[in-house]
Amino acid sequence: MRILAADIGFGYTKASDGKQFQVFKSLVGEANPAQFAETLLPSQAAAPRHFVIGGEEIYVGELAETQSRGRGFTLDPAQFIAKYARTLGLAALAPYAEHGDPIRLVTGLPISFFRKYKDALTTTLQNRHTITVVQANGEREEKTIFIEKVRVIPQPFGSLFNLMLSDQGKAVAQRFVTEKIGVIDVGFRTTDFTVADKTKYSERGSLSTDSGISVAYNAIANLLHEKSGTQIELYRLYEAVSRGTIKIRGQRFDLTGIVKEAFTQLATRIAAEANRLWTDDWDIDCIVLTGGGGAALAPFLQPLIQGEVLPMPPDTDARFNNVIGYWKYGANIWA
Repeated sequence: MRILAADIGFGYTKASDGKQFQVFKSLVGEANPAQFAETLLPSQAAAPRHFVIGGEEIYVGELAETQSRGRGFTLDPAQFIAKYARTLGLAALAPYAEHGDPIRLVTGLPISFFRKYKDALTTTLQNRHTITVVQANGEREEKTIFIEKVRVIPQPFGSLFNLMLSDQGKAVAQRFVTEKIGVIDVGFRTTDFTVADKTKYSERGSLSTDSGISVAYNAIANLLHEKSGTQIELYRLYEAVSRGTIKIRGQRFDLTGIVKEAFTQLATRIAAEANRLWTDDWDIDCIVLTGGGGAALAPFLQPLIQGEVLPMPPDTDARFNNVIGYWKYGANIWA
């Protein structure tokens, strides 16, 4: 029995076996036969994300973005669960799954989708799945991924478990066990707010809103459309926002001012939601800001939140906070 964790997000899909991690964009595309499969320089070679799942030959992640003519990407939760979650999840787990060996999987859902889609996500993942992994050199490996048990938890609790538990799944950070903790998890599609009072989930202090980082990306894409006449897909803005520039049809655009304005507006919106939601929870001891969107918005968001906001460690990738916590939780319940 092996414990694995997957965070199948609208923006990125992450997976871990407790020691190794991987992340790729939540994109699925048709696998087009390549007329020339060699990389131009050996140093540029990278393992392709190429699979056969359910009889369909597909690319996922950045390979789909660069090579597929038809690409699938959605922010609609029903379509995401029905059409993409299984494919993205299996692609993420494939490197860590031994052929036919039983897997116990921990994953998560945004709070507002949890009740509605928890059973559907469990059903689509908990099964024997036959897939083909296509290696960079074209070799094909048939593999059965046997997910014998799935535990779905509210998404922001992953970050809380990551802080609370050791790599062996033992409670080591007593503050997060004995105090009242607020969590703001800024994802791509949603922002999740939750309160854990001595590890107990608070329904009153928990909800999801549509204030994910995609709101800022939409604003950036619309401004770029006005300036360039080209509509940029949201998933193609990730690297450009990080760099601060984007080149469109040979013309380079400085994104510094646009990003600052969009992030400031989104941070103001999220802070207002948090302060309004937690009006009666004035006794929260500290607030954890997490998620890839949380890391991007931290400089804009922290000064606006009422209460003690724990600083984000500068040397960690906040996108992995939930998936690491999922794995630690799995170690705790299945050790």
